[in-house]
Amino acid sequence: MIEHTVTFRLKPTVDRQTEEIFLNAALELSTIPGVQDFAVRQQVSPKNSHQYGITMNFDSQNEYDEYSAHPRHTEFIHSYWLKYVDDFQEADFQPLSMSSRSIS
Repeated sequence: MIEHTVTFRLKPTVDRQTEEIFLNAALELSTIPGVQDFAVRQQVSPKNSHQYGITMNFDSQNEYDEYSAHPRHTEFIHSYWLKYVDDFQEADFQPLSMSSRSIS
């Protein structure tokens, strides 16, 4: 399993209406085959300057790769992400099997 997570801040020039359009467009990513447990969240901690987070899970690296190359994803990147996102951080996690690891 892969948990794909991205946190981001929109450009200061993005108004409330455009922000809503952006977030609704992001929700469409949940309809891409292979996407599971999709969520858009609002950041509430003053420790982080990013406003939002998007998370989703994939059963395999192959499903994640297919999502990344999917036309709906690439269209979102070009029509919304590159246009409105000011800063972001992306991370992809796989579960650890703690029973097979020794902690020093």
